[in-house]
Amino acid sequence: MPSHDFRGPRLFVDAPLAQDGRVELDRDQANYLGNVLRLAAGAEVLAFNGRDGEWQAAIEGRKRPDGLVILQQTRAQDRLPDLTYVFAPLKHARLDYMVQKAIEMGAATLQPVLTRFTQASRVNTERMRANVVEAAEQCGILSIATVAEPAPLERFLSQRAAGRLLIFCDEAAELENPIRSLQGAREAGHDQGRDGIDVLIGPEGGFAEEERALLLRQPKILRLALGPRIMRADTAAVAALALVQAVLGDWAGKTA
Repeated sequence: MPSHDFRGPRLFVDAPLAQDGRVELDRDQANYLGNVLRLAAGAEVLAFNGRDGEWQAAIEGRKRPDGLVILQQTRAQDRLPDLTYVFAPLKHARLDYMVQKAIEMGAATLQPVLTRFTQASRVNTERMRANVVEAAEQCGILSIATVAEPAPLERFLSQRAAGRLLIFCDEAAELENPIRSLQGAREAGHDQGRDGIDVLIGPEGGFAEEERALLLRQPKILRLALGPRIMRADTAAVAALALVQAVLGDWAGKTA
């Protein structure tokens, strides 16, 4: 496992990064570096943009930080596993938590879906993207996950690639060992290195019967029980993504 420097601040910048280049800081970034972290000109940070890897950079500016001078690359760009986290939106703080944890677990795409019993019908995707960036900054992640616009469950299912494995986490499923079920999918060739994986967590009110029937008609579906207890949706997100990453994802190492 590569070692990361967590002692210094990391900053996401939406600009090209290359040696001897310069990046202008926006007002919020300047305030964060200068007033929150109390860093002055000459102090070093780690900068990344999700495309060009991670770079050591020095702060420029007289009265306050206004730019970064790019010094040298510290890590080459990587890519996230082909893993989409599909979920019924939650409200406010619990949605923030769920987004942050999904990013830490390695999701490449976050796809909100609207179901009959979804608690929150309005989704602030800009806030979700801010949480994606914050989680990446804090956890040494180089790639920035995509936040998709909310879609009704039926539309999402009709538009997704048929070759992707859909892992349907269903509290009504018969209780079986989830690791054994996922290992069976791996033996059948369904890992994220091939056609990709969609992990679906529903609303805390559960799926309507017609929604469950529609899901079970999907090609390449694995219906998964997450144990004998009912979990809150944000807890289920962490449990499901940990299981999937450990057996089918990049926690399991390189696949054939």
